[in-house]
Amino acid sequence: MRWQRFSLELLASKPSEAIEKAYSELGSRHKLKRSMIKIEEVREVSKDEIMHSRISQLMYIEALVKW
Repeated sequence: MRWQRFSLELLASKPSEAIEKAYSELGSRHKLKRSMIKIEEVREVSKDEIMHSRISQLMYIEALVKW
């Protein structure tokens, strides 16, 4: 199997939550098992570095309301 490098932008309050979301998203989208996913780095990015518009729009919301 060949490894393919890529990055994900996820909203999370802590690194462990971001890792869990990454596993969940990749598993559901590509039918990958956790043992097939290799996470090299988890880091916080500034608002200027965000590539996805959906994420940048959510970053400017002061508070989210949960019903």
